[in-house]
Amino acid sequence: MLQVALWEPEIPPNTGNIARLCAATGCPLHLVGRLGFRIDEKSVRRAGLDYWDSVELHQHATLAELEEKLKQQNARLFCLSARAKNTYTKIPYKPGDCLLFGAETRGLPPEVLDRYALQSYTIPMASEKVRSLNLATATGIVLYEGLRQLHGW
Repeated sequence: MLQVALWEPEIPPNTGNIARLCAATGCPLHLVGRLGFRIDEKSVRRAGLDYWDSVELHQHATLAELEEKLKQQNARLFCLSARAKNTYTKIPYKPGDCLLFGAETRGLPPEVLDRYALQSYTIPMASEKVRSLNLATATGIVLYEGLRQLHGW
């Protein structure tokens, strides 16, 4: 399977939708950095995150912690950003790869995109009036493309 990572997610319903997506696909979810909400049981239940207990969840204080975990798994990291040039359909997916998405209001920090410039991808959009897609929508698009390529879904 693939893995999904969210950099400092801010909006609980987006993270909840992504957790549901991960539960449905059997993909681990990594939360990296400072969260814009709490994920204790009471807060999760109040936010309607019904599938939280069905997700293989990992929390990392820093990107370096996530990178170390991926290194131990011999897994690669791919960044998704509206500022990237390569289209997400060009990702050379392999089982275990991790897809990193940025915070809803800021995306991924420039230093992360610089470091992973050759592993950064975007979802093309027809209108320049729209800055980016919703985080949960973007995650679903990219994750299912990877699963389609790997498993014929």
